[in-house]
Amino acid sequence: MNLNLKNKNAIVCASSQGLGKAAALDLAEEGVNLAICSRDQDKINKVKEEIHQKINSEIKVIALQVDLDSPDEIQAFYKQVENDLGSVDILVNNNGGPPPSTFEQLSDEDWQKAFNSTMMSCLRLSKLVMPNMKKNGWGRIINISSVSVKTPVNGLFLSNSLRMGVLGWAKALSDELAPHGITVNTVCPGYTRTERVEAILETQSNSSGLKKEEIEKSIAENIPMKRVGEAEDLAGLITFLASEKADYMTGLAIQVDGGSARTFY
Repeated sequence: MNLNLKNKNAIVCASSQGLGKAAALDLAEEGVNLAICSRDQDKINKVKEEIHQKINSEIKVIALQVDLDSPDEIQAFYKQVENDLGSVDILVNNNGGPPPSTFEQLSDEDWQKAFNSTMMSCLRLSKLVMPNMKKNGWGRIINISSVSVKTPVNGLFLSNSLRMGVLGWAKALSDELAPHGITVNTVCPGYTRTERVEAILETQSNSSGLKKEEIEKSIAENIPMKRVGEAEDLAGLITFLASEKADYMTGLAIQVDGGSARTFY
């Protein structure tokens, strides 16, 4: 299948590990030039090296240290991307998820910090890429969210609440941008083997006294496919939504969860 992505330019946020890294690697295989970022310069440099050595040595890759919670750093990052790559065709919004907690543990500051991290980074970057996408009459904005927008996950009060805000914004934005040839979609991973899920399992292990392996086995038993997902399971969907094959798909929230969400939509 020809996805017609060669020489497109993409920003993939928080791509030094986990879902962001998997998305960057998959797009690189299709010949997409990449701007990747992380809070850790050494880690993101290693991803750049991996892309050039193992995936595609011909594409352009810029790897920058960026704190996506900072408006100033987002602005500087985007300016560098424009200087080095040119117009951005694809934006993959991603950021570290809010920490697990009980509701009573959360302060006003916790809520405000999570709102800035989870929602405002998406809004700020999307607003920056939109003018050129409109000018070009083509663009893709893809948000990495969570299956918690389909069914709440125990102990993830910040994620359950704030990711719904991102979903509402994305749906409204998809209506606004559709006449300009720009799609806006959200991908919703379920339990996926990433560093964040490992941290959640560790928290649950500490509170329950069970081993992480026991908790993961119990989780897998409640997934129709009987396994926890891998980051690569989500990456293929992101690449498809970034392609011309998905021209008529917008405003969607698509879960990749092995069938675990008990909803029809």
